[in-house]
Amino acid sequence: KFTMADKLGNALNIMRRMPPNKIEQNLSGLVNIIPEETDELLQRVDQPLEVATDPASGRKYLLCDYNRDGDSYRSAWSNEYNPPLDDGFVPSDQLRELELQCNEVFDAYRELYFEGGVSSVYLWDLDNGFAGCFLIKKDVEEQRFVKAGSWDSIHVMEVVESGGSATYKLTTTVMLSMTIQKDEIGDANLSGSLTRQAEGTHPLDAERTHIVNMGKMIENMEIDMRSSLDALYIQKTRQVVNGIRQINEGPSMGGGFVSSLNAAVMAHGAGRTVDSE
Repeated sequence: KFTMADKLGNALNIMRRMPPNKIEQNLSGLVNIIPEETDELLQRVDQPLEVATDPASGRKYLLCDYNRDGDSYRSAWSNEYNPPLDDGFVPSDQLRELELQCNEVFDAYRELYFEGGVSSVYLWDLDNGFAGCFLIKKDVEEQRFVKAGSWDSIHVMEVVESGGSATYKLTTTVMLSMTIQKDEIGDANLSGSLTRQAEGTHPLDAERTHIVNMGKMIENMEIDMRSSLDALYIQKTRQVVNGIRQINEGPSMGGGFVSSLNAAVMAHGAGRTVDSE
């Protein structure tokens, strides 16, 4: 007989082996099978981010488990839940001020690096510090040979302050999906996800604020993971494809082989006797 822990562990193992581009569909199926583990599955399985519009400010924000309370989601811009929720969780006043600053800075970062998309930052209080979630989503449609594609990055940061410094623990998950449509190769889907962790202790002062420290860690992590995704998925796929197809149109003979063949023919011809008439 399976325990609750066994059911959850088996469900997570199944999700690790399923196609990344069908995370939502597969997760929904598992939730229907073991509804008692719904909250645990939603917390542990990263899903592609969804976009909503804040009715109060008109600005777009991202939906994830970190700004969800029941069936409502808190906007990073207005701090209000949609659908409305009277007793929803909100950060303290001091942390809310930092959250607004992070959203403005991260929005500028997104525009510079991704040239579009949507970003959101959500912070919440901890006993000895605070934690935050930094989100970016960028969708691409009908560009060159990519019919549809998306980039979802989820950065979860835990911050513990100690004197004049703070320790930052960062866990980043990036989900990449591309649907390729081209006459030469037909239809193909390239999807994958990558998770990395980093930790560092940095000083806190007027110049090295939380925003500066967290921003540098997130920027360095995204640069590293972008390179890793290119090597693991793009370059590796190209290597496999080139290894299973013939690039040249037909067989070709090297110059050395042709020269040896000519020499052998000439030697054979010189040793023959002329046929009498």
